Amino acid sequence: MQVDSDKLMQYGTKALEKGRAAKNALSRFFGKIKQLQFKHWIIILVVLAAIGVGLWFLLKPEPEPVQLPIVSAQPVEVKDMELYGEYVGRIRAQQFVEIRARVEGYLESMLFEEGTYVKKDQLLFVIDPKVYQARVEGAKASLSKNKALAQKAERDLNRIQPLYEQDAASQLDLDNAIAAYESAIAEVQMSEANLTQAEIALGYTSVRSPISGYISERSVDIGTLVGPGGKSLLATVVKSDTVQVDFSMTGLDYLRSKERNVNLGQKVDDRKWNPFITITLVDNTVYPYSGLVDFADPQVDPQTGTFTVRAAIPNPDHILLPGQITRVKLLLDVRENAIVVPQKALIIDKGGAYIFVVRPDSVCEQRFIELGPEIGNSVIVERGLAADEQIIVEGYHKLVHGTKVQLVPVPGDSTSVETLPASSPTDTSTRILSDSTQVSSDSCRKKDADSLRPPFKDAGRDSGMIPGTMAAQGIQQDSNPNLD
Repeated sequence: MQVDSDKLMQYGTKALEKGRAAKNALSRFFGKIKQLQFKHWIIILVVLAAIGVGLWFLLKPEPEPVQLPIVSAQPVEVKDMELYGEYVGRIRAQQFVEIRARVEGYLESMLFEEGTYVKKDQLLFVIDPKVYQARVEGAKASLSKNKALAQKAERDLNRIQPLYEQDAASQLDLDNAIAAYESAIAEVQMSEANLTQAEIALGYTSVRSPISGYISERSVDIGTLVGPGGKSLLATVVKSDTVQVDFSMTGLDYLRSKERNVNLGQKVDDRKWNPFITITLVDNTVYPYSGLVDFADPQVDPQTGTFTVRAAIPNPDHILLPGQITRVKLLLDVRENAIVVPQKALIIDKGGAYIFVVRPDSVCEQRFIELGPEIGNSVIVERGLAADEQIIVEGYHKLVHGTKVQLVPVPGDSTSVETLPASSPTDTSTRILSDSTQVSSDSCRKKDADSLRPPFKDAGRDSGMIPGTMAAQGIQQDSNPNLD
């Protein structure tokens, strides 16, 4: 126990000595601090601040990446666009000939099969020729008689002339001989004309086809009295290797064609295209051949306000029948080097139509544009876009003017734009969420656009000109300084 007490005393003594030493050290430290000048304090504060800033940069948490809107963009298309108009047309045969009886008589025979192809000058009908054959024979007999009388009168004149020169015959005898000869010659000519007329009438008893084509059913039966006193129409022959399509256009259509310097019915050699038509059959199939417009009526019907236009179209397989009603699609104009955008890229509100354009720095710009005709799923832009710009087609539902975006290729588009690098990475889940939101937003946007769509300049569907032609009215051009 005595040993433990001694050790405790030694430990206590040592601790007391260490405490006195620490106290002395602190006294000396604070003494030195009191002796420091102001500039020394400034240096100490700067060192402490630098240490604090370094520790803050080393220990601060990493910032969350900035999520840029993901959009799909594509370059503006520049190409030739064809503008069409749709009309109702009627098929008409190139030639439609009625076969009629030109002489009166009973129909004896029919020498063709109804509905078949007949050639030109092919014998079709035979009318009873007996009466007309008898007339030919009588005309021949009359001609022979008059020729004999003419020969006698010529011989009498030849005898009188020498006697008159010898003063053996009077002037009266000579004049009578001359008159008798000239009268006999006239009778011969009249008989020849009667014979020709009788032969023509006899030829009319054999009814032939004037053209090659398909013949209809007969209009009369065998044994029927036909001709001037009876029914003259026997059948009809139709030539339809090439058919004509007639359709009507309005006076407004004519004025618009003049504005585009298009003269319907006139072929222009120095132009790359000419107005042609294609037709759609009753089963909604498109006829494989097209035809050129070769005629336009120079006047408008005052009762209907329309004028007739005609086009010729080949019909080698005789698919088209005269009298058919068909839909006609007419090429009205070709807009060369037109700026075209897809309809899905358009946003239409009460202020007009606009799209989002991507600048080279990946910042989107709201651009108001003037729209032209619609062609399929595309729209021609009259003003407001340049050929070398890129437009956003998907993902613009939450964009505002001046938003920076991240570009991705258009799904399913082989000519997609180059993807610009984003300032920060974007995870897969955010991209999927953006795509799914885009689908629902596009559906809503289409409904809103239909309800807010402004009136169009060219209501072509009503006038028959350009179906679906539209032009946004009341476009606020001053709202965007980039609008030309």
